[in-house]
Amino acid sequence: MKKKTTGTKQKSFTSSTYNPEEHNYNDEDFYDEDFSNDFADEQKTFNQKNLEENSLQDNLEKMDESVRPRRLSEFVGQGELRKNLQVYLDATKKRGKAMDHLLFYGNPGLGKTTLAHIIASELGVNIVSTSGPALMRGGDLASILSNLQPNDVFFIDEIHRMPMQVEEVLYPAMEDFKLDLVIGQGPAAKTIKIDLEPFTLVGATTRLGLLSAPLRDRFGIISRLEFYTPDELSQVVLRAGKILNVSINKQAALEIGKRSRGTPRIANRLLRRVRDFASVYGEGHIDEEQAKNALSRLDVDELGLDEMDRKILTILIEHYDGGPVGLKTLAVACSEEMRTIEEIYEPYLIQCGLIKRTPQGRVVTARAYKHMGLLG
Repeated sequence: MKKKTTGTKQKSFTSSTYNPEEHNYNDEDFYDEDFSNDFADEQKTFNQKNLEENSLQDNLEKMDESVRPRRLSEFVGQGELRKNLQVYLDATKKRGKAMDHLLFYGNPGLGKTTLAHIIASELGVNIVSTSGPALMRGGDLASILSNLQPNDVFFIDEIHRMPMQVEEVLYPAMEDFKLDLVIGQGPAAKTIKIDLEPFTLVGATTRLGLLSAPLRDRFGIISRLEFYTPDELSQVVLRAGKILNVSINKQAALEIGKRSRGTPRIANRLLRRVRDFASVYGEGHIDEEQAKNALSRLDVDELGLDEMDRKILTILIEHYDGGPVGLKTLAVACSEEMRTIEEIYEPYLIQCGLIKRTPQGRVVTARAYKHMGLLG
């Protein structure tokens, strides 16, 4: 469909500013030819950059992609979210219009990207994926939005890392399906509006608090993804086992589920590593005993704690008598960054009831002493 423009005649657009008085061009020549050429070069550079970044991302996610559910009926866990999402999808199909914008938030590996692809699959439309850090300028975002087909899904991962100048370009696109762009500067500056095809923006973030209120309020559907139970994770493992042609029984799948930290991504990763041990030291079939032995070799204990988790607990108990200990001190003692401890390790330790936060610092609980086999 041909895009409608108002204000000036032009073929393309960009978020960059430009002063025609510094060059020997009149306004008409500038906006009709040179400006379009600049944008074409910018779009080509952006597309090439995206291809390079996406090729690495595709390789990293290639193994996970093979076990991703394609339909909502195949998705395991998140019961209430699935029920509500099914209602939204059915209502959208009846209306025949673009679905309201959705925002998924929660810890990494819980299925935010998978749900975005499922939405596109259920609605029978294309999905265009990018990430917040990849959108450096407003022109980057405009290049993508202008190429979307009616009712397409536009997925932005780590949306909280999107620059503010790009976020401001997104506001009118989300509300009115229009782009408001400023061309030039000073007295020669002009504002143009460009019509967009209706689309559905799906955002994913691990840190909802970092999203600005204006952006967050423009999402019609905001859903939180919770950690999975061991039983739900065992279903994830059994389903992945069938796809990967791995012979595994229910007891072994449950054992992997118990040690997967409530995260399907970790469950799928552990399944592949247990499969490796079973193929080398067994006959290829994974039973409960083989699963336990393989997970022990991987330093993953009964609660799913790894070597670094146990190191944090040991330092708190043995070096500081159980706490309280400040985050900075704990990071130095563990030779790890504060942000890594706070965002990667600490949430699961708190969820398991092994440590707690106090105004004075981190303190271990009685359960931590019992799990580590140390007397408090």
